[in-house]
Amino acid sequence: MAYQLSFSGFVWRNLWRRRLRTLLTLCGIGVAIGAFVGLVGFSSAFEQAWLRIYTSSGTDIAVIQRTFLNTSVDESVGAKLRALPVVAQATPMIYNVMDLTPDVNALAYGWKADSYEFESLHILSGRRFSDGKPEVMLGDLLAEDLKKKPGDTLEIQDSPFKVVGVYHGGSALEADAVIMPLDQLQQLSSLQGKVSTFHVRLRPTPPGESPEQYLKYAQAQIEASLPTLRAVPAAERASNNEFVRLAHASAWGTSSIALLIGILGIANTMAMSVFERTRELGILRALGWKRWQVLMLIQMEAAVLGLGGGLLGIALGWCALHVLAALPQTASIVSAHVALPLLAETLGIALLAGLIAGAVPAWRGAQLSPVEALRCD
Repeated sequence: MAYQLSFSGFVWRNLWRRRLRTLLTLCGIGVAIGAFVGLVGFSSAFEQAWLRIYTSSGTDIAVIQRTFLNTSVDESVGAKLRALPVVAQATPMIYNVMDLTPDVNALAYGWKADSYEFESLHILSGRRFSDGKPEVMLGDLLAEDLKKKPGDTLEIQDSPFKVVGVYHGGSALEADAVIMPLDQLQQLSSLQGKVSTFHVRLRPTPPGESPEQYLKYAQAQIEASLPTLRAVPAAERASNNEFVRLAHASAWGTSSIALLIGILGIANTMAMSVFERTRELGILRALGWKRWQVLMLIQMEAAVLGLGGGLLGIALGWCALHVLAALPQTASIVSAHVALPLLAETLGIALLAGLIAGAVPAWRGAQLSPVEALRCD
């Protein structure tokens, strides 16, 4: 018991006696972990916003191309989809990001005027657009940002479109978007006869069959009928579309750079600590400490720095998400809630970062010869 207290006492004393360096190291890893929590939390909220598009409209399956590079589907396959016994409704759509003004860009959706997805929208003013006409509907957040109302004109790629309605969407990604006739967006995007995807509602699950089994059966039926296409469940599509993949990649890429900087900060602190305590470590070796004990001592110090920085980073990331949730530009997407799995993952990454950073200094400290270390001034 005395040995354990002495061992932990060494860890605490070595960190405490160089308080400024310890504090700066904690701040460095804290900022890195905070960036991870904030960015990954934001990308997860973005993914949930996409999922709400599907759940609010009742979409079960998205039909897309099998290849990643070719994301367009022939509009003519809609007739084959609707002919399948498992399919209740299948509607084509296009989505893209478009510049509406020099300062405002937004998601643009191309729908058919009879699309079942209108059921998830609440039209606040005006009406639904008509196919074949240069008309658009604006989400309430976008309409407020553009200061547009029904009857106004909106220029999109040098073409005038009449605003015919303002709606509130089931997802923030719809509330801050523009919806126009499918044929109009096809012309603007030079995708005549092509669509991004087909959204499919399935018929009710037959008695005695689970929804999961029925979903897999429907997938198989669609892919057998259209072998060049994929039938992707809505939840999987929400986490695996181009925008969500980009958000996740950006979050992890930026966080990785920040974490690398934090790891280098801990490594520098531990390397300096070993250098300054060469004589002390030599005395411990002379008193009978084994190499693995010296290694464990230094690694424990690095682990404490990692975990301490992780806790600080969680607090910083939580504050950053609260700020984003309060900003008008991101309030509709970002949630200040931090999921428990993300917290556990964050602490695990922080601990691992500390152990990685302390590995080389710990190995060097453990290799010190007691005689040479005692000779060091």
